[in-house]
Amino acid sequence: MPILKLTDICKDYIQGKEPVRVLKNINLTVERGDYLAIMGPSGSGKTTLMNIIGCLDVPTSGSYELDGRNLKDMSDDDLAEIRNKHLGFVFQSFHLLPKMDALDNVALPLLYAGVPVKERRERAAEALKAVGLAERIHFLPNQLSGGQCQRVAIARAMVGKPDLLLADEPTGALDTKAGNQIMDIFHRLSQEGMTIIMITHEPAIAACADKTYRILDGELHTGEGKPGGDRHELEPKE
Repeated sequence: MPILKLTDICKDYIQGKEPVRVLKNINLTVERGDYLAIMGPSGSGKTTLMNIIGCLDVPTSGSYELDGRNLKDMSDDDLAEIRNKHLGFVFQSFHLLPKMDALDNVALPLLYAGVPVKERRERAAEALKAVGLAERIHFLPNQLSGGQCQRVAIARAMVGKPDLLLADEPTGALDTKAGNQIMDIFHRLSQEGMTIIMITHEPAIAACADKTYRILDGELHTGEGKPGGDRHELEPKE
């Protein structure tokens, strides 16, 4: 059974008095363990698509099944529970709480899930160790580099053992060296069996995934898959 299946997903927004179609009959099937990139320019609809996959928005029409469960007509509370229990998020701007150290930032989703304090701190420490930050668990975000902050964000996304990891421009705010480190972590997570969907406008980032899709003017097109899950080094940014 696919972990995710989108069927004829459309999304309209009202501009003035007229509806504008941002997503046009999107069809996408993701198998467990897939590592795929959705690439498109600004305004192509890729962030709208990510928001629907992440249950941060709902489609105007079409069907969204997550692990065999149809999400149509779910309440906001139900969608929030799905986000907390089944999805992990990594954003370009990290979204770390500035007054919390790395450990507490990573443990936050477990707090919302009702995990006891001792267990959530142990799991958060393990997640930070897995991204190479065992020595910085008590550092505040302003004491960490951009790459380290993104690794904290990845640890936070991993700590709840989600069914699906969603990454929106995960290297957009980073230099080339830090970007390569983040892509190395995603590659390792993929090799360990995690399902990853990554949104990007950068071809070099998309090339790190096993499958690539392109979105343009709200339409999704199948790209080329590549065998073996090879890691591509990113070129230095200008």
